[in-house]
Amino acid sequence: MKKLLVVGSINMDIVSNVNEFPLPGETIPSIATSFFPGGKGANQAVAAARAGASCQVIGAVGEDPFAETLTSALHNNGIATDQILRKKGSSGFAIITVNEKGENNIVLSEGANGQLSAEDAAAGVGDWRDVYAVLLQNEIPWETTLSVMTSARGGAKVFYNPAPAREIPESVFPLIDTLIINETEAAVVSGLTLNDLTTAQAAAEWILAKGTSSVIVTLGEKGSIYKNAQGNTAIIPAFKVSPVDTTAAGDTFFGAYAAASAEGLAAEQALMFASAAAALAVTKAGAQSSIPDKAEIEAFLRSNTKQ
Repeated sequence: MKKLLVVGSINMDIVSNVNEFPLPGETIPSIATSFFPGGKGANQAVAAARAGASCQVIGAVGEDPFAETLTSALHNNGIATDQILRKKGSSGFAIITVNEKGENNIVLSEGANGQLSAEDAAAGVGDWRDVYAVLLQNEIPWETTLSVMTSARGGAKVFYNPAPAREIPESVFPLIDTLIINETEAAVVSGLTLNDLTTAQAAAEWILAKGTSSVIVTLGEKGSIYKNAQGNTAIIPAFKVSPVDTTAAGDTFFGAYAAASAEGLAAEQALMFASAAAALAVTKAGAQSSIPDKAEIEAFLRSNTKQ
């Protein structure tokens, strides 16, 4: 099986658990504070690797004590880390507050991620013919992401999650094989207001009309919708679980879907697999620490078969 290549962010997540989010100007006590390796790129790589994919990361860490911990966390998941570069300054980090409902607020500091250049990415790719798909997000410079999309075309599929949300230039849509977005991101990308399955499908159709090959809109407890340029549609219900922490749920979905696709699963099967992975992820605390492996996902699917 060809590998998945992730070009993206690597962060340390500093997570504080609270009963309720503070009001502006309010100081509240934390129930507990923990440190978890994270970053959307790293999370997606771990999700893909634990789901059975061969995976490599191109990214950057700083010169601080977090750097070795972050790199080792990826290496210990069987991910190739030889193209993770050291940059001056701090590694990226996120300050995350999680309330008793499992909801989170995140403040992101890009650190070394902001120094990952197009030249860094190009030097680390190697031969695109060895890559099934490249996974991209919005936590490294846009110029780097765009250069990777452009060079991958014709050699590997481009899976893109525009998070944090930003508008996508018209010329970029045709470069994307699979766009994976949540409701908020879909609204920013399409300019449409999403509040149900019908409006989510309308946003997906708008994106397809711009030239993207396939679109997945994740809708939280409402499930997910898949549409492609050939007119195929699949609607996958969400699995019902009791959430503990939603951090990295979207990254887990993305990585698991990419891994299932690389293994040759059809879109609907890959979506079920990804939905199960995300459901399991929200039942545990932390980012990478919450991501399930392939055996857990398959066991969950066997015990939660949907008709």
